Amino acid sequence: MPLVKVAVVQAAPVVFDLEATLEKTAALVEQAALGHPELILFPEAFVSGYPRGLDFGARVGSRTPEGRELYRRYWASSVDVPGPAMTRLAAMARKAQAHLVIGVIEREGGTLYCSVLFFSPGGDLIGKRRKLMPTAAERVVWGQGDGSTLNVIETPIGRLAAVICWENYMPLLRMSLYAQRVQIYCAPTADDRETWLATVRHIALEGRCFVLSCNQFALRADYPGDYPAAQGDDPATVMCRGGSCVIDPLGQILAGPLWGSAGVVTAELDLDQIPRAQLDFDVAGHYARPDVFRLVVDRRPTAPVVEGPPV
Repeated sequence: MPLVKVAVVQAAPVVFDLEATLEKTAALVEQAALGHPELILFPEAFVSGYPRGLDFGARVGSRTPEGRELYRRYWASSVDVPGPAMTRLAAMARKAQAHLVIGVIEREGGTLYCSVLFFSPGGDLIGKRRKLMPTAAERVVWGQGDGSTLNVIETPIGRLAAVICWENYMPLLRMSLYAQRVQIYCAPTADDRETWLATVRHIALEGRCFVLSCNQFALRADYPGDYPAAQGDDPATVMCRGGSCVIDPLGQILAGPLWGSAGVVTAELDLDQIPRAQLDFDVAGHYARPDVFRLVVDRRPTAPVVEGPPV
């Protein structure tokens, strides 16, 4: 198989500003495209921001007017799928002639979802993932996805999937993707701890797939001046230090991790490494024990209102 060139973009959006974030995204895609990658990956919640350090005025039994206004601003900088922002992202993928995989905050009605969008080099929206389980205080502002978007996407460069941040600690979720034979496993995240590197190396080794881990490098200056961050108001404060990297199917680091600066991490993936690695371990094949363990995945959408006859 031919090598697949990938570019992992480590940067920060202009938080709570959709227009400025889309302009910055276009510039970053153009920069990444200089190396002629076939896939460009952006971090979790890139459009338009991971609300690091906020509590949105939420306490058990009470909310504050200031917190509600912060949520309104966050909602206003989120995107509709489909919608105008999708048209612009599609044009970026088309101009770069690359698959574009990008974390967005998606809105549907009054609910926000942490999602990942997949665009083809022709600019078609070919997939969407909604985060199944927001972590801790993320549950205040993000809804839960369902099994209908837990899919591997067939593309000319391989079978793609995205698992968002701490979803990667859900072993049954990972197994559902291994069973679909994921080859390029995208892991957009907001986790900048040293332990994250061990996580993505384990996943690559477990799934015998390539793992592309993508995080933001963000300063306090990337957030609005009136943003009430727990980290304080010094513009030079590092809000997220990155750590983006690319791992091969035997858990070896191909590129990165990039700490402490913005940048683009690049690598070439030899998909023939996957069957080589599966000689001694195929978690959804010869190393499985379906006589002992079986996973049931419900891929039906869970809409709150369904039109039809009474049940």
